[in-house]
Amino acid sequence: MRRLLVLIPVLFLLLVAGAGAGAVLMARQAGPLPETTSLVVPHGRTDGVARALQRHGVLADGTMSRLLFRALVASYDRHAPLHAAEFSFPAHASMMQVLAILRHGRPVQHELTIPEGLTAAQIAAIIDKADTLEGPLVVPAEGSVLPETYAFERGTTRMALLARMEAAMRRALSQVWEGREPNLPLSDPQQMLVLASIVERETGVAAERPMVAAVFLNRLRQNMKLQSDPTVAYDASGGLGTLPRPLTRSDLLQPGPYNTYLIPALPAGPISAPGLASLRAVAHPAATGALYFVATGTGGHAFADTLPEHLQNVARLRALEAGHPEQVPTIDPLRPPPQTVLPGAPAPGARHRHGHR
Repeated sequence: MRRLLVLIPVLFLLLVAGAGAGAVLMARQAGPLPETTSLVVPHGRTDGVARALQRHGVLADGTMSRLLFRALVASYDRHAPLHAAEFSFPAHASMMQVLAILRHGRPVQHELTIPEGLTAAQIAAIIDKADTLEGPLVVPAEGSVLPETYAFERGTTRMALLARMEAAMRRALSQVWEGREPNLPLSDPQQMLVLASIVERETGVAAERPMVAAVFLNRLRQNMKLQSDPTVAYDASGGLGTLPRPLTRSDLLQPGPYNTYLIPALPAGPISAPGLASLRAVAHPAATGALYFVATGTGGHAFADTLPEHLQNVARLRALEAGHPEQVPTIDPLRPPPQTVLPGAPAPGARHRHGHR
């Protein structure tokens, strides 16, 4: 009898140990999830989390599965909380893997890309359409957002993400301005931002940005009007940046705070959100005396130091366009002011394709 009394607790401990080992073995077995799945894990008690995981096939169905999950939560790494967020669970994740993800995994990161050269209204539309963001949005100030790709978690508010975008632009402006070339005809970072926004809209060819920036900076030094078509389009479109029609010569003669065919210096503010490359192009322009550029008709631009040279480049463009009558001809960019055209009077060849030239 005495031996039996000694054996009973030993047998009990063995049974408990065996049950624990079996539970651990079950917790390490492959789970039922057929493929990698992202799931928003809700706030709540452990049993509620377990039921949500079961509904989405991450954990096996049944009471025993929930009890085992609760036991694991109470036994393993129990001082680390279960996080409520969107997590990605791999196919056939074991219960131990699921628990590790809930406690130490990184929430799913979503991405939103803001392309270079968009207006504030266009950027606001992109942010507003992102269904993984929450809350209302106020249209940002023009040029206040740095175009790039931003990662965020589901449920981030639109205003919080916008604040990050604006902070990124402030940092970029500060850093680029700090390292700028000396003797630029710009008084502060805001003027650099304004000019970079024009450069961004003038060319989609990355290698041309320092040349385009140099042309405008040379013009500012000589008190010449910038004569940038995108600034006219910004005025004529009410800040949208693009028009549903080509620009006309009468647009060039329409007064406005952004029309650089009429105002003698930089426009009232940015006309788009410039990327980092355009900011750097303004801060480090090409070493050139060019004052003019015109589209080549093949995707780039021809640059000229003098007006006669520029007119030759324009003639080449006109000859190329003559061979493609279906193509909308351009307005001559960066030419002397149209003194012979009266406001409102039509002029021959008064059509221009909008967007990047």
